[in-house]
Amino acid sequence: MSAAAHGHTPAAWTGVTIAFIGFTVSGVAMIIPNVLLVVVGLVIVVAAGVVGKAMSMAGMGKQPSTNFAPAAVPAAEERTPVSAA
Repeated sequence: MSAAAHGHTPAAWTGVTIAFIGFTVSGVAMIIPNVLLVVVGLVIVVAAGVVGKAMSMAGMGKQPSTNFAPAAVPAAEERTPVSAA
């Protein structure tokens, strides 16, 4: 499973770290009843997704594998209909 490098990218680590900070802020804000801090924490969590996606699109996410060729899609004339014989 580690060969797929699932989540082992700067984009993933940054997004998860920012989301963790947001959940921590919201959690502390729930202990000390502060609605404003809960909302701030949730905004940080949403920002984590935006930052992670932006970093991934900037090339810091998982790169396409060079080990496999793209799958060939069969042409329409190569398909054979299934009969109920």
